[in-house]
Amino acid sequence: MRLADPVAAPWKAELSLGFTQRGARTVLAERRAEGPLVVQKALYPEGEAVCHAIVVHPPGGIAGGDELSLNARIEEKSHSLLTTPGAGKWYRSAGPWASQRLSLQVEGTLEWLPRETIVFNGARASLECHVRLGEEARYIGWEIVCLGRTGSGEAFAAGALQLETTVSRAGRLLFLERGRVEPGGRLMRSPAGLGGRTVFGTLLAASTALDKDLLRLCREEAADHVAITLLPGLLVARYLGDSTAQAFEAFSRLWRRLRPTLMGRAAVPPRIWAT
Repeated sequence: MRLADPVAAPWKAELSLGFTQRGARTVLAERRAEGPLVVQKALYPEGEAVCHAIVVHPPGGIAGGDELSLNARIEEKSHSLLTTPGAGKWYRSAGPWASQRLSLQVEGTLEWLPRETIVFNGARASLECHVRLGEEARYIGWEIVCLGRTGSGEAFAAGALQLETTVSRAGRLLFLERGRVEPGGRLMRSPAGLGGRTVFGTLLAASTALDKDLLRLCREEAADHVAITLLPGLLVARYLGDSTAQAFEAFSRLWRRLRPTLMGRAAVPPRIWAT
C-alpha cells in the first residue's frame, strides 16, 4: 500500500447556510451540516450589518471519492462574508474523482473569499461554483489554484482538474467557464492557456454599480500578473504566475478597491487571515 492512497471510506459532506437580516443585524439563521463540513460561529468584526463566517473542513484535505457541497442563501438586505482558515488540499487519487460544489443564492450581498486550493500531483479534482444573483444582489468571489506542491518541488505530472463556474442574474447568464487541466496538456503549455505557470486565479465581481471609471481604478491597482476585463454587469480579474501568496495579495488589493464602491463599506479583512 502506498502511503498517499486513501485508507478509509470517502467523505460525503454537505453544509447549508442561510443568512437573513433582523433589524440592523445580519444573522446566520440556518445552519445544517451532514458530514465533515462545518461553519464556526458568526463573527462581527465590522459591526452587526455584516456577518463573517469561516467554513471548515476538519479532515484538512480532500481525497479521491470525497464529495463536498456548500449551499448558501443570502436574503435581501443581508450581507455575509465567507472564508476558509487555510489552503484546501486535494490529495493524490488511486482512481476516483473528488468533487466540490458551491451553490450560492444571493439576494443581498455575498463575499466568498477562500484561501488557495492546492492540487497535489496525481489528484483527480472537480470544482464547481454556481452563483445565482437577484436583480439588485452584489457579489465578490475568487478562486486561486496551485498545481502541485510547488513549495516542496512537486510538479503536477499526473491526474486532472476540472473547473466549472457560472454566474447568473435573475435567470440571465452573465458568465460561464468550463475547463480541464491535464499534466502536459495543451492548456498547461499554451501561451493562450497557462503557459507553463503553476498558479492561476479568477476574481469575479457582480454589481449594478460597475462602470469604466471603476475598471480604470482597478487596473491602476492591479499587480503585473493580473489582467482585468469588464463585461456587462461583471468584472473579471485573472491572475497567472507561480505564487499563491502573490495571487492572494493581488486579489486582496482589488477587493479593497472594489468593496467601498460596490458595497458601500471599507474593506475589513477576516481576522483568520492574520493567523
